[in-house]
Amino acid sequence: MPFQQTDPMEEFDKKYYKIREVAEILGIPASTLRFWETRFTVIKPKRNPHGQRLYSAADIEKIRMVHYLVKDKGLKLEAAEQQTIHNRSNVSRRYEVVERLRDVRDQLQGMLDALNARKP
Repeated sequence: MPFQQTDPMEEFDKKYYKIREVAEILGIPASTLRFWETRFTVIKPKRNPHGQRLYSAADIEKIRMVHYLVKDKGLKLEAAEQQTIHNRSNVSRRYEVVERLRDVRDQLQGMLDALNARKP
């Protein structure tokens, strides 16, 4: 099975997602999303007339970038905010590379598991 690079935006099939859906997609609590919205200027979901947050695919990608900076790289919130403001394109490229490497690792692990299952 060759490695196939996919556009992360292709996985989103709806125009907008509610906070519960975004929390499930990203595997983080909705309370974290609400908190990050107050701390990161790049996270500004639209709201419907009832005040519900509506996240676009682009919003979800920004949240993934914040998640990468805070959870994976271990940056403090202030440092992560500065990175999203002043160095967004570099952070985005690093995030994409890390995600591609994770995909490759998962595919290789799947192949290894399949090979190990065939051994008598």
